[in-house]
Amino acid sequence: MADTALLTESALGWSIFAFVLLVILAFCWVYIRKYQSRQESEVVSTITAICALAIALITSALLPVDIFLVSYMKYPNGTYKEWAASNETRGPVENTVLYGYYTLYIIILFCVFFWIPFVYFFYEERDDDNVNKCSQVKNALKYTVGFLVVCSALLLIGAFVPLEAPPNQNSTQWEKVQYLFEELGSSHGLAALSFSISSLTLVGMLAVITYTAYGMSVLPLNLIKGTRSVVYERLENCEDMEEVEHQIEKLKSKCEDGRPLSSRDRRTLQDLESRLRVLHRRERHLEVAAKNCCTHVAGALRPVKIVMGVFFILVALLFTVALFISNLDKALHSAGINSGFVVFGTNITNPLNELLLALQPVFPLDYILITVITMYFVLTSMAGIRNMGIWFFWIRLYKIRPQRTRPQALLFLCMILLLIVLHTSYVIYSLAPQYVMYGSQKYRVPSKVLLANGSPGNSTVEIPRICDADAPTDQCTVTRSYLFLHKFWFFSTIYYFGNWGFIVVFLIGLVVSCCKGKKSVIEGEVEADDSDMSDEEYLH
Repeated sequence: MADTALLTESALGWSIFAFVLLVILAFCWVYIRKYQSRQESEVVSTITAICALAIALITSALLPVDIFLVSYMKYPNGTYKEWAASNETRGPVENTVLYGYYTLYIIILFCVFFWIPFVYFFYEERDDDNVNKCSQVKNALKYTVGFLVVCSALLLIGAFVPLEAPPNQNSTQWEKVQYLFEELGSSHGLAALSFSISSLTLVGMLAVITYTAYGMSVLPLNLIKGTRSVVYERLENCEDMEEVEHQIEKLKSKCEDGRPLSSRDRRTLQDLESRLRVLHRRERHLEVAAKNCCTHVAGALRPVKIVMGVFFILVALLFTVALFISNLDKALHSAGINSGFVVFGTNITNPLNELLLALQPVFPLDYILITVITMYFVLTSMAGIRNMGIWFFWIRLYKIRPQRTRPQALLFLCMILLLIVLHTSYVIYSLAPQYVMYGSQKYRVPSKVLLANGSPGNSTVEIPRICDADAPTDQCTVTRSYLFLHKFWFFSTIYYFGNWGFIVVFLIGLVVSCCKGKKSVIEGEVEADDSDMSDEEYLH
């Protein structure tokens, strides 16, 4: 009977995960195909981008399965179910999720430190006039070696930097080395992999602060404000063209008598002619937009967009408030900076944490909510990246535009999104720490029975209590995800301060987005540095 219950509950969790897996693959294919360039489409880069984004989303989808399995080991009264009464029966279930994380995280390391850099440098080394595949592969491998060195260094640091001092401080150097290898073997490489993934998550935190925080404000406000009228934009563009043409004719009239233009006038003339070409291209794009049926459908769906924008901004404010409450709780009641701001017990009510705990027993409602949160982060991150572009400090490397994104930019995009989704696991922990750590588990604690006059009596009774960081380790099972996220306390400390940075950037982005006017109906389609060839292909 116990084996049947174990099989049924495990199959339920993994069957929902398999369904979400198919949805993720379909979403990644549509998402990448929407943004890839028609002119420079490459099969290898497209497949690489789809797989990288899918692996990141699948890793996040494993989190609810992890929480579901540890939660369903116990009854609501805090006692273990028959099939989970001993460590021998709980171990295989926990290890299944752990091996799933091992597999996905190893694939992520492979993508980040080898495959994506290799494909990127392979296309960077391409020469259209004299294609030499062997030379391309050799040069791409040469540049990729640097990423492999970084990956190896992270794995070695995570494997051999001890989290605890050797038990015998007077031991010899060889005995200390033996202790390090014994620790590595006992953890099955968990520390090495956790350190590497946490380092990538740290980079993902910077991307979340930069792109996601801004995207959470710009996406809903753009939906609420809408776009400018096509008719008005065409009229304004025609007036700008007439003005520029008049300025060009005025400059050219200076040399009608054969006198050459001054260097200053020549530079001005070149700038005006360049601006006129951009205005003509804008006119062609606006003409296509005016005839496009999607523009008229978007106008008809204007009320729906406003409702979606209001919903998204409310969700963003809910996340920000929940994150602020979680950080405030850590600042006031945590064990300190040296513990990674671990909080023992629930001191301040977190609305999102309470909502997830309420939905968790009715599987898969919490799974759906976690998936929606993850996809919300992806969409808002993409909105931030599309509005800002991909930057290296003050230098813009690539622009992200539908059907016009270069293969290298797609790889950069998926690398950033992969790192963002990795950090999403910690963001969800910050939003709902108790849920991510223990799910809906409870444990039994003895309590004295109160007498009629309200004073405690001599007899005791066991009452259920929600599991928290102060619970006994043999009574509450920690999720495997939590072990990966909090193996090293200093990463948790950095994430804590990163959450404050996220809140500040979101508020700044909200003010900036509110001050901006409506965006153009062809926003991002026409840029001064676009080639006429790519413009013509896009229009046709």
